Amino acid sequence: MIPSVLPTYNRTPLSFVKGEGSWLTEADGRRFLDLGAGIAVNALGHAHPELVATLSGQAQKLWHVSNLYQIPEQQALADLLVEQTFADTVFFTNSGTETAELAIKMARKYHYDKGTPRETFLTFEGAFHGRSTAAIAAAGSEKMVKGFGPLMPGFRQLPWGDMEAFEAAMDDSICAVIVEPVQGEGGIRPMPEDQLRALRAACDRTGALLIFDEVQCGMGRTGKLFAHEWAGVTPDIMMVAKGIGGGFPLGAVLATENAAAGMVAGTHGSTYGGNPLGCAVGLKVTQIVSDPAFLAEVGRKAGLLRQKLEGLVAGHPDSFDSVRGMGLMLGLKCKAPAADLAAAAREAGVLVVPAADNVLRLLPALNIPDEDLAEAVERLDTAATAFESA
Repeated sequence: MIPSVLPTYNRTPLSFVKGEGSWLTEADGRRFLDLGAGIAVNALGHAHPELVATLSGQAQKLWHVSNLYQIPEQQALADLLVEQTFADTVFFTNSGTETAELAIKMARKYHYDKGTPRETFLTFEGAFHGRSTAAIAAAGSEKMVKGFGPLMPGFRQLPWGDMEAFEAAMDDSICAVIVEPVQGEGGIRPMPEDQLRALRAACDRTGALLIFDEVQCGMGRTGKLFAHEWAGVTPDIMMVAKGIGGGFPLGAVLATENAAAGMVAGTHGSTYGGNPLGCAVGLKVTQIVSDPAFLAEVGRKAGLLRQKLEGLVAGHPDSFDSVRGMGLMLGLKCKAPAADLAAAAREAGVLVVPAADNVLRLLPALNIPDEDLAEAVERLDTAATAFESA
């Protein structure tokens, strides 16, 4: 008999009833250090007092009116994002998957309106852009697309990091290039800065648009507000979600005026997207995370965590191979099965997130205290020791 909740997840048998900072409390009273942050969503940890106050205050005033009307909280968040980024305009969604849908529509409409329709997107092996039919077609991996055909046409996947293959595929028939500056689900794989710059140059040369998917790697996660800033390049369109709401469902598509020119009244919409509740919280998150002093602290904490993880790898050469990633978006490349090590970590009271390429993702809250970082690595050490002696 099918359960009342559709069984599309292999859920771990834990039921959390309370969160505070970087700690989660299970129904039976056990406490866990959370290095997953809801898969990079809880950027400021659980029950951050400023977010609680913001949400509570807005909930007492106004929840929803729809985009038939002006929404001051939405306007304020859009203004801040435009001020802090390359973008000229913003559309708000409820999720990262929805940002992929709009980014694809926007790119195709851009070329259509120029009188030279282009349909083909170049994407990269290992990518994850969401679970909609367009997003799975963009990623193209068998585990996501099998059984869901026919797929939306117009997507061509290239090997990750193979710039020769990219240059060979790039011509003036390409609509846009979609890339995560740091792959999350793909195993915490940063694209080298010179390759990001090469993508920008190729798009400029051919007239294609460049779309960055910063749903997981954005909002301060790498120590810059957005990961592409490290390479000194900007996209035409950017997908943002996860951390921007600090736990409240919120996403955004940021774009230049040029790229968004075709998206006029009636071309796209969202009933819930950009509602007062979500945008009030998103505004507070963005105000906190975009502060240069906050981002500097993310960088400092990232250096501290990476140093401790390098020591963990050195102490457990049979379990771990290396550390990779940027900022507080780090991966432990494993020699032993990552899923088994994740289970051992849970037994030791620390939560991590498996990813492709036999990697454990560490995506803690950006404001995690130093003592919690130290405790987390100690518990990972305990987990590895227990796993190796089993």
